[in-house]
Amino acid sequence: MNTEIKSYNNKQTAEDKKICELLATTIDSVLKGAESKVWHAHPVWFIDENPIVGYSKQKPGIRLMFWSGADFEEENLNVLGGKFKDASIFYNDVSEIKITELKRWLKKSKDIQWDYKNIVKRKGKLERLK
Repeated sequence: MNTEIKSYNNKQTAEDKKICELLATTIDSVLKGAESKVWHAHPVWFIDENPIVGYSKQKPGIRLMFWSGADFEEENLNVLGGKFKDASIFYNDVSEIKITELKRWLKKSKDIQWDYKNIVKRKGKLERLK
């Protein structure tokens, strides 16, 4: 596990740390070769410099977010906006994480990608990569 991410996880409460560690190890195991780092203050995984998945501590719990998740067509992922293609889920207990579901989402995150890497260059317009 990336040392920055390990440090981020260690700063969480005991229950949140368990959630973060399970998310990080599962993401690492499915997205082999993806770059991971703490980006904008929370752990994020990238494929070819494009953000794919990340998590952060928020008031409702640990938010797992997929940058292109709106196109996954998964009922348990919440799509909040319309401009971007992100979707997320909140966890408050490690027992809420369904590993089979998480792995399915992670596999979709490799196959369904919008180009966030170049969003500034395109003045906020997203283009589909995969």
